[in-house]
Amino acid sequence: MTIRLYDTSARQIRDFVPLTAGCVSIYLCGATVQAAPHIGHIRSGLNFDIMRRWFAYRGYDVTFVRNVTDIDDKIIRKSEEQGRPWWSIGYENERAFNDGYAALGCLPPTYEPRATGHITEMIEMMRGLIERGHAYAADGNVYFDVRSFPGYLELSNQNLDDLRQPSGEGETGKRDQRDFAMWKSAKQGEPSWDTPWGRGRPGWHLECSAMAHKYLGTEFDIHGGGIDLIFPHHENEIAQSKAFGDTFAKYWVHNGWVTMAGEKMSKSLGNSVLVSEMVKAWRPIVLRYYLGSAHYRSMIEYSEASLRDAESAFARIEGFAQRVTEKTGETVEPATEVPPAFAEAMDDDLGVPQALAIVHTTVRQGNSALAADDKEAAIARLAEVRAMLGVLGLDPLDPHWAGEGDRGEDLHGVVDTLVRLVLDQRQGARERKDWAAADAIRDQLNQSGLVIEDSASGPRWTLGPR
Repeated sequence: MTIRLYDTSARQIRDFVPLTAGCVSIYLCGATVQAAPHIGHIRSGLNFDIMRRWFAYRGYDVTFVRNVTDIDDKIIRKSEEQGRPWWSIGYENERAFNDGYAALGCLPPTYEPRATGHITEMIEMMRGLIERGHAYAADGNVYFDVRSFPGYLELSNQNLDDLRQPSGEGETGKRDQRDFAMWKSAKQGEPSWDTPWGRGRPGWHLECSAMAHKYLGTEFDIHGGGIDLIFPHHENEIAQSKAFGDTFAKYWVHNGWVTMAGEKMSKSLGNSVLVSEMVKAWRPIVLRYYLGSAHYRSMIEYSEASLRDAESAFARIEGFAQRVTEKTGETVEPATEVPPAFAEAMDDDLGVPQALAIVHTTVRQGNSALAADDKEAAIARLAEVRAMLGVLGLDPLDPHWAGEGDRGEDLHGVVDTLVRLVLDQRQGARERKDWAAADAIRDQLNQSGLVIEDSASGPRWTLGPR
């Protein structure tokens, strides 16, 4: 029953041993809300939602913190370009992110702090770092002295002499160009807050150190985020927090990207696919299956074909659940425990691909039981399937997903209407005993990738395997 996770800092899979027995504390770097989310943004939240659910299933009391970066250079630039207040842009996009998380069935975090709500904590941390000789003020900015912290760059495994630290506009007064800004001096017309070193605003890295300290204390279990955050963001967080005196995160867990043509999905590259558009074309539960079915550390290459494959795979699971419900007339509750093989896969660094293979094997066993009219076995298999899917947030019988296909913009609903029209024509041919016409219609539907099954309640269609 030991959960094992790949720890980026150790560069290996480690047994998870919590700081406090029966509890797990997780800090996830959340959204920078300069724009609406694309599916690459949401993947990180979804991967850690699965992690959170698995810890909860294993009996842990989970504290999950996911921050919101509501002030940074990109948000300020958007404010200037659009002639709108920076806070208006941030709040609008924060809501869009939360809508995206909710649409894909992510549980809300325990705490979701905003950067601008924690200026006091940032000032206290900067004051402590300056007093300890790890930071200094210059031209209204406050910088971290990277040479003062011997463990700098251990997470990303870089050499300090080879480092080229990303710098922002107005970062003057540095003693070493590799030092990074914790606080940026105010520019004319920009949002700013009062500090002992002058008015300014937070640097990107300081906010997470301050908020992790406030909500999770001096030491916590897991810090997560996308692999692109390892450097500079997470490296700089470690330096600030440990130099301040915190032990900080015990495990570092990073998820892979969603890519297009091998490139990370990014609005700046013009290759992003917005969640708000995707849920108009695809059922949200199918999107969750698509984004969650790959191992969290692997890359997902976006394509319509991959989404169709995910839709077909999930349709086989959903169709089984529907058939059992219709044939037995019973409401089947989830089993109290998942099958051992599923648990073993999830314990091994959240092996969702292997876990889903167990789901599909159980579905096939359930379908065989239905074909043999073994209702008891079919019900038992569905109970196991529901338990497994519940852990993954994919149970189609869960109230969260109820009626999701009833929305007018749902493509699945549109397809269902069209298929029903064709099936009505086929039924008419059968009633006229025009078997040739009825078989021809069925064959054409099969060639289109649809599987037609005649049941006591009428014909039912599902997507066949590809």
